[in-house]
Amino acid sequence: MRVVKVKNAVKRFMGATVLDGVSLEVDAGDRIAMMGPNGAGKTTLVRSILGFYHLDAGSICVEEHDPIRERVKVLASVSFIPQLPPPVKLTVTELLRFVERSTGTPVATVRSRAEEMALDLERHKHKPFFKLSGGMKQKLLIAIALARKSRLLIFDEPTASLDPKAREHFYRLLEAQGHEYAAIYITHRAEELEGLVNRHITMDLGRIVEDVRV
Repeated sequence: MRVVKVKNAVKRFMGATVLDGVSLEVDAGDRIAMMGPNGAGKTTLVRSILGFYHLDAGSICVEEHDPIRERVKVLASVSFIPQLPPPVKLTVTELLRFVERSTGTPVATVRSRAEEMALDLERHKHKPFFKLSGGMKQKLLIAIALARKSRLLIFDEPTASLDPKAREHFYRLLEAQGHEYAAIYITHRAEELEGLVNRHITMDLGRIVEDVRV
């Protein structure tokens, strides 16, 4: 099943071409390590897939939906973890309730994933999300993302704020995902994802310069 189709995507910022005719197809079961130097266009590509940016040319479909015109439908099937956690002012409890109401993901399921990430939500339930440490924010975002059982996971440097033990917990949770999904992991640590990915994509200067099955 085709999950993502990008065709000749072009995106410019202030006259600079950040995506230069990118084409990409992602099927259910694809687990992609997306690599490349800073400024290669990796984050711009995934944010375009999520509908954050309008393309200057080309097209993107996520499960046959346009991420701009049908963004609600697209985001309903995607779990996204940004490189920098958003400055959410809700308390942890309020955030969990919001996730439950907006996505139908039970609070208990998120709590269970958080426990598997060694995050004690009960201890921090009254604390605003933005006041958590970087590692705790990342653990909670991972717990929410994996609890949703989305058909597409997009993680931008998901382990950047995690200590080695937390990374182990994260990889164990990924291995335990029991449903069909596609995943794109933007990473500078491809070796850590060995065994979890089956495809390496390298970007540079706004283009895909390598796409290999592993």
